[in-house]
Amino acid sequence: MNGRPCPCGAAGALAQRCRHMPEIPASPRLLAAWGILWLDFSGHRPLPPVFPLSTVSAAAIDISRIRAVTLDLDDTLWPIWPTITRAEAVLLQWLTAHAPATAALYADTTALRAIRHQMVNLRPDLQHDLGALRRESIRLALTRAGDDAALAEPAFDLFFAERQRVELFDDAHAALVFLSGRYPVVAVSNGNADVHRVGIGHYFKASISAHEFGVAKPDPRIFHAAASALGVAPHEVLHVGDDATLDALAAMTAGMQAVWLNMAQKAWPHDTPPHATVASLTELCRLLDGPAVPR
Repeated sequence: MNGRPCPCGAAGALAQRCRHMPEIPASPRLLAAWGILWLDFSGHRPLPPVFPLSTVSAAAIDISRIRAVTLDLDDTLWPIWPTITRAEAVLLQWLTAHAPATAALYADTTALRAIRHQMVNLRPDLQHDLGALRRESIRLALTRAGDDAALAEPAFDLFFAERQRVELFDDAHAALVFLSGRYPVVAVSNGNADVHRVGIGHYFKASISAHEFGVAKPDPRIFHAAASALGVAPHEVLHVGDDATLDALAAMTAGMQAVWLNMAQKAWPHDTPPHATVASLTELCRLLDGPAVPR
């Protein structure tokens, strides 16, 4: 091990003796996401996962009751604002070439976001459909600038394609391998990411988005739809997400267990706490990797 530090914090000679990093040939196996999961590329079953030690709140969660998992997407599997910022920059470049008056009037991403916020007030009927809000805000910008409003469609298509180019958190793939290997998983999102275009669709049994379903989180109906898609009752589902209100509290209101993914170490803002709180997807997997986990 040559003094390589262990995920549990051990280093040097201690790391050589630490049980959390068993000695294993480097090929054909890959240590994914810093000690989360050993994958065997030879076609054999993955070796048991090894998770770093960390502080995880798990006082109330009943792991034995979990038969399915629902996952939020934006800011749970990837950070969303770097993606949106890049997509808006690409949109502005396109507008400069195809709708120069609009590009001049909305010369930065702050102006683009301002008109999108205006559209939320103008079209409350679209508040569950973030893609439609974005498309119509582009159309409004084109109209106000005197450019062809029909350009809203190709402009949005460009933005939407760029929006799918997310960069997953370092431990996301390994966590999805872990979760989908133990439970059926459904994506539940208010956003318009497409798990198949992102490249992670094979981990999910279904994906339910607010714009397709017609209502958004925190409405209990979208959580119940996810449970129905898997043929389980809501109380048999564990929901995981980063938003304290739209994910954790809403899932509990819908009758599910909830894990709050609190990467920013924020204070819990509600009276009723979540069943568990974790700071990373790695901690989530370690939380669920107990003797009560169904195999």
